[in-house]
Amino acid sequence: MTGRELLTCEGVDAGYTKGRPVVRAFDLRLLAGEITVLLGPNGAGKTTLLSTLAGLLPRLGGSVTLDGRPTHAGRAREVARRGLVLVPDDRALFTQLTVRDNLTLARRRRGGTLEQVLDYFPALGKRLKVAAGMLSGGEQQMLALGRAMIQNPRVLLIDELSMGLAPVIVEELLPIVRRIAEDTGTAVVLVEQHVRLALELADRAVVLVHGDTLLSGSAASLVADPGLLERAYLGEPVAETVP
Repeated sequence: MTGRELLTCEGVDAGYTKGRPVVRAFDLRLLAGEITVLLGPNGAGKTTLLSTLAGLLPRLGGSVTLDGRPTHAGRAREVARRGLVLVPDDRALFTQLTVRDNLTLARRRRGGTLEQVLDYFPALGKRLKVAAGMLSGGEQQMLALGRAMIQNPRVLLIDELSMGLAPVIVEELLPIVRRIAEDTGTAVVLVEQHVRLALELADRAVVLVHGDTLLSGSAASLVADPGLLERAYLGEPVAETVP
């Protein structure tokens, strides 16, 4: 289900103060069913960029097109209704509510179903009556992803999926993200610090360093040349685009 362009960013500036962008001139073409991993050291601007694309922060410059139509900067509800859903790094769960209630509140008209969510995350089936705050870290991340999926997203932004999780849990969750993209045609942007695992999962990769795009291209190209990625992380000159 790949091929159709779902999200286009052209010259996007993102940040908190007009005239002082944290991320500068960011470009991206995101296709249906594809995963793009957004890499970079801490402080590179990855979370700021995702929050801007989701409408939680006002866009300081550039344009964003979602499924062929421009988005309006700073209008999070409108962006979400049109199918761009963010899974934030803090998961933003209603910790006092049950798993079932968290999913029910997130569901929209013509959205997904509980059964579809449990197909991807069967471990939640035995925890439906448990408060979200009582779940393990891995279960909470499953719930955060499930709550996004029940909204039937066209574009899914996942910020730091592995935050606070053991590597073995991350290795279980990442293939589910791949399956979601392939099954549903959802386009995914994934911010992830487990670089090797993320590149093995993704189709394309973008490296941000100090707010600038230092490198972009196929994930396979970066796996094949780890030195290129290392130089980009260190801020050394590299060819910005690789095959």
